[in-house]
Formats: sequence, structure tokens, C-alpha cells
Amino acid sequence: MTTSFVGRDSELDAVETALTQYRAVTLTGGGGVGKSRLALRVAERARGRYADGVWWIDLSNLYDDRLFTATVCDAVDLLDHHPRAPVEGLREWLTGRQVLLVFDCCERVLASCHSLVNELLLSAPQLTVVATSRRPLGVQGEHRVEVTPLSTDAGGGGDAVRLFRERCATAAPAVSLDSRGSAEAVSAICRRLEGIPLAVELACARLRESSLTEIAERLGSRLDTLVDETAWPTRHRALRTAIGWSHELCSPLERLLWARLSVFRGPVEVPDAQAVCAGGPLAAHDIPRLLDRLADQSVLQRVGTRYRMLDTLCEYGAMWLAELGEEQAVVQLHATHFATMLAEAEAGWLSGQQVAWYARISASHTDIRAALDHLIEADPDAALEMAGRTGLFWPCCGHLHESRDYLERALVLDTPEGPSRTRALWALGITLTLQGDHRTALRVGEECADAARQDGTPQSALFAAHTLGLTHLMAGRPQAAYDVSDHALITRGTSPPSGAPQLCCMVIRTFAHSALGRLDEAYEAAIGLRRLSLRYGEHWARSYAFHQLAFIDLLQGRAHDAERHARAMLTSKHNLNDNLGIALALDLLTGANAAQGNGIGAARTSGTGNSYWRMLGHPNRGTPELSEVRDQWELQARRAAGDDAYDRAFHDALNSDAELGLALVLQGPAPS
Repeated sequence: MTTSFVGRDSELDAVETALTQYRAVTLTGGGGVGKSRLALRVAERARGRYADGVWWIDLSNLYDDRLFTATVCDAVDLLDHHPRAPVEGLREWLTGRQVLLVFDCCERVLASCHSLVNELLLSAPQLTVVATSRRPLGVQGEHRVEVTPLSTDAGGGGDAVRLFRERCATAAPAVSLDSRGSAEAVSAICRRLEGIPLAVELACARLRESSLTEIAERLGSRLDTLVDETAWPTRHRALRTAIGWSHELCSPLERLLWARLSVFRGPVEVPDAQAVCAGGPLAAHDIPRLLDRLADQSVLQRVGTRYRMLDTLCEYGAMWLAELGEEQAVVQLHATHFATMLAEAEAGWLSGQQVAWYARISASHTDIRAALDHLIEADPDAALEMAGRTGLFWPCCGHLHESRDYLERALVLDTPEGPSRTRALWALGITLTLQGDHRTALRVGEECADAARQDGTPQSALFAAHTLGLTHLMAGRPQAAYDVSDHALITRGTSPPSGAPQLCCMVIRTFAHSALGRLDEAYEAAIGLRRLSLRYGEHWARSYAFHQLAFIDLLQGRAHDAERHARAMLTSKHNLNDNLGIALALDLLTGANAAQGNGIGAARTSGTGNSYWRMLGHPNRGTPELSEVRDQWELQARRAAGDDAYDRAFHDALNSDAELGLALVLQGPAPS
């Protein structure tokens, strides 16, 4: 979004008044008219009026309904681990909450928006919804606010002229607009563009190489018929003209890059654009410069180190990609690139790049989904291989419903037996276990073990042992978890470790030791695991080594050491964006605070931890042995703080923003 906001006072007042009378308000209007920007300003101004927050739900990267509900859950930070339908998790999350949900670009998935918003409004009486859409949602009690173009008053006034002047100051600060002729030209341009904000911004971007007079003349001449109305969806004629004119004025390579970038579903990193868009006359080394050129022309927006294309401009690029006959080839390049990214991420998991890979996979989430959707239709073998590789990343970061959906879709494809299928079964097994569906997880784990025996590879055997061991551990069968992981490590483990599944099995064996009461063995195993992970620079296994050290410290009365280890776990899990691990670490830190007589600190970390557990909807809140001691820690903390003080601190933390609460906890003593 552009930071400045021009005009719209009457629309803002209309929406804010409507929000006092209606629970569903939809901002309608054509593409580029400014619906999203107006909704964003409404959300910013409304933030203090909704006790439980305002949440922005961007639907612009969806092209079908399959991932709609998962996208909504992700947007509100509901990483529901429960096997129930995601909509049930949303209903539960909204219960008793005073929330504003803002759904942006609903026209993409209008039927799903209609169904979900209707259902949520009925089940959550304190919910309010704002939506932006080219058409109304059609929900019960919906109030529609039509977003019209900015005013273009005669005589040089109007909000469109104000917008032009502001954008000109940024795009071409050397251009003077103060003379009478300049003012008349600006006014004429804004009238010709019908006051449509996107069209005005595209025109302003041309001031670097064209004069005001040239822009005004071009917009009033042959460009009226530049865009074929049979090929381009009906919009404002001026917007079609402005986009077509901007496209015509781009160089041939800029136009080619614009078209090829339309296959991306999220913001684009330079290396991703180079991998997918280079080819023919478009060289990879030219792409960084061309991206900057498109950003200077307002075709792209800079988002940190990435580039984002507005939905309307992406549609135009996709139309031209189809005209060029390149659509299928570039979509395949896109899918291959993100499949390769996951393969490289898996290969680099046991290294100092692990955290960077988690961040990159997270940032590329929507494009990875799009790649999988394409491969499931076009290349079943590649789809199965790619889906299995999500197992190191998606379950860890809470995308369990999507993980299960894609893995189940990939596993029913007609593909041969082999390591790729075994790895996909492993990924599905751990996903099911984390959802609490232990019976199905055990069946899939046994199928994975059968497949691993047929493969005969050490990696397959370790993958199978990990999914079975995790299921046994979470279901309260630590001896079975120990047996399966220990056998795999003895018969298939290597020194140094062969990869991720070996460390996964080492984590299971360590947890099984402590669950069986063999605390000395567990402590020694955790120290060895920490030492090994430090050697490689990885964080995932190290964080669970810290978990076991903190847990055993608490059981053996070393509260200060427990706090140090719990904080170390929290830091690693925060680096990985692993919300399940964050919740577990906060529980351990609660125990350490309680054991040291810091009842208020324990109440605060417990409240923040509970906000994460509520976000996760995890059916068991970790392994069984941890749940047994939570009540003891609370009693200790209550005795230290007093019931009233404990309850106040707990509920303040529980009802505060979870990320803010986590930031406050992370400001404590640095981990060793």
C-alpha cells in the first residue's frame, strides 16, 4: 500500500457510521478505485474500538476456493492443530471476542466469502466484518458502500488533483506544477482518468520521462482503443486506458517481465523472479534492473527486498502472458522452481542456514501452494516428492490443515512405490499426530514402515521410525516410542548424522527417556543432542534438547537452570516461527518462574502461553508428562503471588496481543 491517503472523508464517515449500525459492511467498486486502501484506513482508525483486535485477510492471492478457509485462519494467526474442520476452529476462536475482520478482494472467492461470513456472523454475536469486493457478498444484513473515483472538480480542484500532486512530489520532485499551464494539464489528466487512483498513479509514474503536456495529449488520443474490450474484463474505460498506456510505454523486456511475473501469487524476491522469468531475450542479470524500472512506473510496489504487483495489474499481465502463448511454460517453470527450493531447503536443513530456510519457506507459502496445485494436475511424481518435503516445514509452523490436504491429495495419485512415497507418508503421519488424530496417524505410520522396508534405505527407515515414535510418544506410550526410535538409530544411524530424520529420531528417544522416568539418561542424551546441533548450527533439534534440559531441571529442583534452558528454547523456536514450540517453552518458563517464587512472572508467562495454545487449538497441549505438572506450577505461583494478583496478571497477558506478550518475555535474561 502507498503510505499517504488522499481524500475519502465522506466515504470514511459513511463506513464508520455504518459500522455502528451494521455487522457486515462491503466496500464495492471497480478495480483500481481504492477499495483496499480505504478499507485499510478504516481498519487503522477502528483498531481501538474492538477489544480483541482488527484482522486483515488478504484474498488477492487465491484463484479458487480450496484454500480459502485456511487462508482466513492464517490471517488471524489461528494455526489450528485440531483435526476438526477449520471453520469450527474459527467459530471457537471468535467465541466471546469483539473482533473486526477485514476481507480484502472477495471477488476472487465470492461464494466462499458469502458462506463463511454468514456462518461466522451467526455464531459470533460480537463479530463485525468489513469486505472489499467488486460485487456485494450477499450476506444477511449486509450494508453496501460504493467506492467511487476521486473527485475531479473543474477549476483545478478535487481529490484526484491532490493525489496527483502528492505522487508527483515522490515520482518526479523536479517537475513543477505551479504554473497555470501545469495546473490545467494536471486537471485535464485527472478528468481524463476519471479520478481513478490507480490510473492517476500510473500516469504520475510517467513524469520521469514525459512532460505533463505529453501525458495529457497521449491520454486524449489513440489510447481510447488500446485495449480490446473483448479480452479485458469490463472496468472503467479510463483504467483500461491507463494500464494499456503504461504497458505500451514499457520497453519490450519490461512488458515481458510484467507478463511472466503474473504467475506469482505473493511478493517476489529477486532470485525467484530470475529463476522463473528469465529466458529468451530476457536475461537473468537484467531482471533486478527491470524490477526496479517496473517499480518506478508503479507497476510493482517495493515491500522490503521483495516486489508486489497489484491484483488489477497482475490480471493484465496474465492476459498478455496468455496472448504470448507462454502461460503453461511459465507456470511449469514456477512450479519447478519452488519444488527445487523445497529440495534445497531439505538438503540445507542440518546446517547454519536452517533458520533462513524456515523464513524463506514461510515467505513463499502462497507460491509453494500454487506450485503444488499445478504439479498435482500436471506431474504426479513431482507433486508427491514436493509434498513430502513440506514435512520439515509446514507442520512445524502450524500449517497442519494444508499439510494434510496436500499430502492426502498427493498420496492418492498414481505414483510408484519408493522413497518419495515413504517420505510423504512420514509427513502425513506427523501431521496427523500433531492434530491429535493418533489412530489414523498410527495406521499411516505402519504403512510408512512397510514402505520403508521395501525401499531398504536408511533415510526411509529413520523417517518411518520418527513418525511412529512421535505417535506413540504423544499418545502416552513412551516405551514403544523409545523402542522404535532406538532400534532405528542403532541399525540405521550414522556418525556424523545422515540428515534430518536421524536428528528427529534422537529427539524422540530423548523425550521417551524422560517420560519413562530415566532422567539421567535423558539429560545426558539432551546434552549430546545440543552439542551435535551446535556443531551444525541448526536450531530445531537444539530447541528440543533445551526443552528436555529445562523439564528435567524443574523435576530435579534446579529452577534457575530451568529458566535459562527454557529461554534458550524460546529463542530458537521464535527464530523458527514455531508457535507450538513457543507455547511449550512458555509453559516451561512458567514452571521456572513458579519454582523461583516469581508468581507474577509465572502468571504472565502462563497467560501468554495460553494465548498461543488458544491460537493453536492443540488437542493435548504437548506431551502427556508435561500436562501432569502444569497444575502444580500454577498452585506454586498462586501461593507466591496471591490469587487476586495472579488472576489479574494472568488475564492481562491472556487478553493482550500474543506477539507483544512474547516480545516482553524475550526481553528477559539472554539465553546461554
